[in-house]
Amino acid sequence: MSDNWDDIAAWWTAEAADDPAYRFDVHPLLLELLPDDPGRVVDLGCGDGQGMEVVTKRGAGQVHGVDLSADLAAIASGRGAVVVGELPDLSYFRDQSFDTAYSVYLLDLIEDHCRFFTETARIVRHTGCMVAVLNHPAYTAPGSAPLLDEAGEVLWRWGSYFESGSSVEPAGHREIRFHHRSVGRLLTDAAASGWILDAVIERGLSAETVGEIPGYVGQEHIPRLLGVRWIRDPARRAVT
Repeated sequence: MSDNWDDIAAWWTAEAADDPAYRFDVHPLLLELLPDDPGRVVDLGCGDGQGMEVVTKRGAGQVHGVDLSADLAAIASGRGAVVVGELPDLSYFRDQSFDTAYSVYLLDLIEDHCRFFTETARIVRHTGCMVAVLNHPAYTAPGSAPLLDEAGEVLWRWGSYFESGSSVEPAGHREIRFHHRSVGRLLTDAAASGWILDAVIERGLSAETVGEIPGYVGQEHIPRLLGVRWIRDPARRAVT
């Protein structure tokens, strides 16, 4: 994650605050996958801390955050203890420091996702879990884009889903680099670090979100979001 996030912090905060997908889709999916009692929690890529606030209301004992941007971390610090750091490095946390780790819209921003899985497996207790909510890789595959047919219906062009690679997208006056991997590769690489798959949820956007953002029309019918829960101990299946 080498992008200068401090340069786009104001833009990112405005996007997150105004996008109804967070309220109607992203955060509800996160809560659906988190355990009822998440214990000591770390938000990886916490941004301005919106997720930390949601998880605190869920009943987390302690919520910590990590973000690359000092500006965003300063905002998030009002919602819990926040470390400014560049993921996937988590060397400042001791082994088995947390009961739950989670990330929102993070995995496709990290180039070395295998190290991310290894590091999270180190800092999460053996009885704990990790949850990730991200753009569905089918949606973000290079070349994927909406199309409008002659009848005015929004269709979807699927890109190079099976090819791993990266692409650059605009973010205000800056750009963000996204790293694409298939779902199969993500799950396989997580397993190599000791994570055991416990739940997978694929969703389109809700009618509420699409109703507020006309540009999202058609995204209620495609794999738009991916939510995954991993555990360390197979005896802990169905943690919710």
